[in-house]
Amino acid sequence: MMALYLLSAFCLMAGLLFFLAGTLGLLRLPDLLTRLHALTKADNLDLGLVILGLVFQTPDQPLRAFKLLLIWLFVLIASATGAHLIAQRALRSKSYQDDR
Repeated sequence: MMALYLLSAFCLMAGLLFFLAGTLGLLRLPDLLTRLHALTKADNLDLGLVILGLVFQTPDQPLRAFKLLLIWLFVLIASATGAHLIAQRALRSKSYQDDR
């Protein structure tokens, strides 16, 4: 049982590090498309690690773990769709370069 809690803590901390990396990419990268790429990739991995850490907290409740995995799946789909729409709009308007 202690090993599951340690694995859960490791996944949660790794998720926090990816969240911070995505935030840093959002703040430091030069244009919209690179910021969008960094943010979506880091946030998808971050949420996956956080969900995995939470799944390890519920070893005797498979329905709760399934719900958490479904949340991650839906956020992955929504994130990819939203990023695609934002990038497509920026490319059409040609306003994505040096927008600071």
